[in-house]
Amino acid sequence: MSRRKTTRRDFLKRTALTGAGFWAAGSAGCVQPTGGPGVAQRHIPKARYKSPNEKLNVACIGIGGKGTSDTAACGSENVVALCEVDWERGAKSIKRFGKAKKYHDYRVMFDEMHKEIDAVTISTPDHMHAAPAIIAMRHGMHVFCQKPLTHDIYEARQLAEMSRQYGVATQMGNQGTSSDGLRRGVEAIQAGAIGKVTEAHVWTNRPVWPQGMATPKGSDAIPENLKWDLWVGTAPKRPYKKDKYHPFSWRGWWDFGTGALGDMGCHTANMAFMALKLGSPTSAEAQNSGFEKDSFPTWSVIKLDFPARGDLPPVKWTWYDGADKKPPWVIKKLQSLIHGEKLSGSGSILIGDKGTMYSPHDYGAHWMLLPKKTFEGWQAPDRTLPKSPGHAREWLRACKDPSKPAMSNFSYAGPLTETLLLGNIAMYTGKKILWDGPNCKVTNCPEGDALVRRTYRKGWEV
Repeated sequence: MSRRKTTRRDFLKRTALTGAGFWAAGSAGCVQPTGGPGVAQRHIPKARYKSPNEKLNVACIGIGGKGTSDTAACGSENVVALCEVDWERGAKSIKRFGKAKKYHDYRVMFDEMHKEIDAVTISTPDHMHAAPAIIAMRHGMHVFCQKPLTHDIYEARQLAEMSRQYGVATQMGNQGTSSDGLRRGVEAIQAGAIGKVTEAHVWTNRPVWPQGMATPKGSDAIPENLKWDLWVGTAPKRPYKKDKYHPFSWRGWWDFGTGALGDMGCHTANMAFMALKLGSPTSAEAQNSGFEKDSFPTWSVIKLDFPARGDLPPVKWTWYDGADKKPPWVIKKLQSLIHGEKLSGSGSILIGDKGTMYSPHDYGAHWMLLPKKTFEGWQAPDRTLPKSPGHAREWLRACKDPSKPAMSNFSYAGPLTETLLLGNIAMYTGKKILWDGPNCKVTNCPEGDALVRRTYRKGWEV
């Protein structure tokens, strides 16, 4: 921790207009970031672009687990600050970037170093993605954030709007977007390889963490290396229980994670979403194993309906999760769609009026056109999408050259995340959800609409 002491009261005084209370005056709907009392009059800082020959000053929030590789990916730049609530988990990053200032609380880091930081990586649990991203963008910092972009639909809409308002370079951590195979698959679909696509199926082998369980009773002693209150952050306070939440099992809990759909949908549904230009669905409904409302079910099947988009027809999109707990009819259904090919543990299928694209891959990086006999001699279309230098490099390049934005920037990643999180609302309520995308509102289910934007713990409002 920095030697300078900053109290919570001092922090609130100094950051009142830098993001901490940015949404406080908003309604339950997805208010545009230029709305609300006084917002339009606030100074918008210049985005901190640098020349290709200069190095960025990068701060990394969440430097253990996936954050270890996200932090390491910035090694070509100046890593000037590390923020982590568990020093033991972040030990590898701390050893590599020993000269960086160290913090437990990102709010204090921004308070002390906001003039020195050009860009930020965020690799925390899902419920702590949006809050630091807001503060960073309000300071003109570029932001990389792990998938899913946010925990709630409202947050995803706001981050997409704010990234445009502040002109910063952004990217979500769904690495498949930068794979050449996914981009070529998108080109093939958009060139009409399988004709008009009206049906998509996406599945995963997740969860590989506990789900469907009741809230654990009692409490355990908090390890000395863990700042538990900071880890809980924006979520409702609860007692620490060893290995139940931190460091990995948080994905299965509603307050902290977004389940299998949130974890893998941004990967496995990515190609279909991009290739079909899907945008907002009009409805969502779900089946599941039954579950305690504090955690996600052991399996679920979620259906989304998308309207026509220009000359593109409506699409029925179905998601399946459950590792080895998927109902037998799910496996039978998917096998029937792939013309005798081997069914993978995760993948996607797009069905058009001229054929089928099957990707037996989490990221959509590998795919085939079916039935194979129909596509013998098929020639790939000309390139329409640029080749990527690699996911991390694509974002770092965008931080120095605004003419080359990362493909999974928040304007794309926000709508993708919104779509997946709507599926979670349908799963949680057990009802068919009717969705008004432009107004960011569930129109037929008040309890579902309440989940669009959660209530934040006092002192952590965003």
